[in-house]
Formats: sequence, C-alpha cells, structure tokens
Amino acid sequence: MPRYYEDKPEGGACAGVKEDLGACLLQSDCVLQEGKSPRQCLKEGYCKALKYSFFECKRSMLDARSRFRGRKGY
Repeated sequence: MPRYYEDKPEGGACAGVKEDLGACLLQSDCVLQEGKSPRQCLKEGYCKALKYSFFECKRSMLDARSRFRGRKGY
C-alpha cells in the first residue's frame, strides 16, 4: 500500500499521499470493474482513509501551528 520516503517524488509536501490516493483509486473495483472515473469513485466513498490523510495534509499546510508540529502525512 503506502510507499515510503525513498520512493517518493520531490513534488511538494503532500505529493506522497496524493500519489497513494491516486493509486488506490485506480486499483479499486469501482474503476476496474464498473468502469467509473476515479473522481466518481472518490465521491462514492472509496479510499476513505487516504482521502482523509490527503485532506489533513493540505489543511496542515495552512495551519500556523504546523510550523512547530510539522506537517501531517508522509
């Protein structure tokens, strides 16, 4: 499932979580068997944990307290 720091691209703070979310959606039964778009599957509730992690990572970029605590995500 999640890949670790060595394999992550240098694409920003939440790039790793975003990449894992995209991979989860593309490998879900919703996309593969039902033929829906990843956006539709995300709205239907697939990959909820990664969606929440991506949201928290993006939110922590705007939070002033994250200067001390560090960004959430990986």
